[in-house]
Amino acid sequence: MTVVAKWNGETLARSDDTVIVEGNHYFPPNDVARGVLAPSDKTTHCPWKGTAHYHSVNAGGAINKDAAWYYPEPKEKASQIKGRIAFWNGVEVTEE
Repeated sequence: MTVVAKWNGETLARSDDTVIVEGNHYFPPNDVARGVLAPSDKTTHCPWKGTAHYHSVNAGGAINKDAAWYYPEPKEKASQIKGRIAFWNGVEVTEE
């Protein structure tokens, strides 16, 4: 099964190797399109996963602020998502 993330008319990521945690698909960084992620200073904390860091999404000439996140150093129970990228805030993630 291939999982695809799209926003504003552009494909952001496509992968046969996502990890699903709490209903979110986490994509390997190499399966995310180049140039669609812009740095963000936002972080949030999850009690069992650790500190999430964010990217804004740049696609179709628009910015979706903080619409992607990842865990650079997750806690042990979430080690399978280390460095992988998930999307939200209007990004459509579907299975093909």
